Amino acid sequence: MQYAAFYHGAPQNFFFLLLTPSPLRGLRLTEMNPLGTFVVLGLLVGVWSQTTVDLPPCDDPEVEHIALVARDYLNAQHNHGYKYDLNRIEKIKIVTSPNGEQTFVLEIDLLETDCHVFDPTPVANCTVRPKILTAVEGDCDVVLKRVNEAFTVVAFKCKTEESTEDLCLGCHTLLSLNDTTALDFVHASLATFNNNTLHETYTILEVGRMSSQVVSGGPAYTAEYVIIEANCTNGNCLPLSDPNAKQGICTAKGSRAAHNVDCKMFSTLVKQLIHVHGGSLPHQHGLKHHKLTALHNPDQNSHLSAESDESAEIVPNVPAVVNAAPVDAAPVVDAAPVVDAAAALDSSSASDSSSKEMPPLRFKRDVAAIMAEPAPAAQADPISPVQLCPGRIRFF
Repeated sequence: MQYAAFYHGAPQNFFFLLLTPSPLRGLRLTEMNPLGTFVVLGLLVGVWSQTTVDLPPCDDPEVEHIALVARDYLNAQHNHGYKYDLNRIEKIKIVTSPNGEQTFVLEIDLLETDCHVFDPTPVANCTVRPKILTAVEGDCDVVLKRVNEAFTVVAFKCKTEESTEDLCLGCHTLLSLNDTTALDFVHASLATFNNNTLHETYTILEVGRMSSQVVSGGPAYTAEYVIIEANCTNGNCLPLSDPNAKQGICTAKGSRAAHNVDCKMFSTLVKQLIHVHGGSLPHQHGLKHHKLTALHNPDQNSHLSAESDESAEIVPNVPAVVNAAPVDAAPVVDAAPVVDAAAALDSSSASDSSSKEMPPLRFKRDVAAIMAEPAPAAQADPISPVQLCPGRIRFF
């Protein structure tokens, strides 16, 4: 008994026709070459199981909400340095699996603020550092899932670097966090602060940033560092183990011999890992700023690895339908050439052995409609409908 593999009509009838004995002269399944088999299986997958990829506008309110969730999560993982605020949403991709589970793949740009991670001030109330003071930028790829109407970060990867494009001659220049001369200035300014306090003595918990500026008479330093109440014996100061020990951040300006220092005490204590620099060098040898936590689960998440490597968008393994937000007067480009299923099966028996390439295939739910469409002359980007991304720039 022969089984006809020739197909026409609505997609829901395909499986029935495939398994029904037919007197039609067609290609038997046992005679299919790999291309024909691939087309048949692809049609089946396209009919019963689809993963959709949506590309909403980057400034969509829900997308902005997701980006702020990612920002807050990244700040919570950041144990040193300063909080970062959202500057721009570069890209958003929503992957919906056949079971309805949604994965949000986000690319965002962050900028360093003047609020230390130990400072309880909400990041929305913090000031982003201007470029002239050497802005520090974070480029992050974040993968989130929606669970019970709440967004949860499952993976991320960040790159942190300073922006030097707008620095001027004579501007403040960031120094390495282990610059010995600048650290001497930090300790001298802390000694000045301790001499002016009545009952408490403080030690350095962390140096946030140090910079210098060339002026007449020698370099002028600016330094920011976090302090904590300490118990000092013979010049050796250790942080108090009391959870209510006072903490704050100091800004010092000037030289080792002549400077002023102003310290802002935190109104609410924040739990943190005690990492005292004291007289030793900080752990960030040669670095001029504290980096965001670099990564979490990058090797176990295919979405993250593709985005982080800045490679071309990868279509999921199962056929995907891409939905982009409609734009007035903007033509929608079909994602890829569509292969006529019947033609592909008929031609499979006379395949050209000189050609080893398999044409790109895409399957949509309405197979009959697809078969009526002519293939475009040129192949487009696999997922290049009009995207309203990147989004607006909030700072610079």
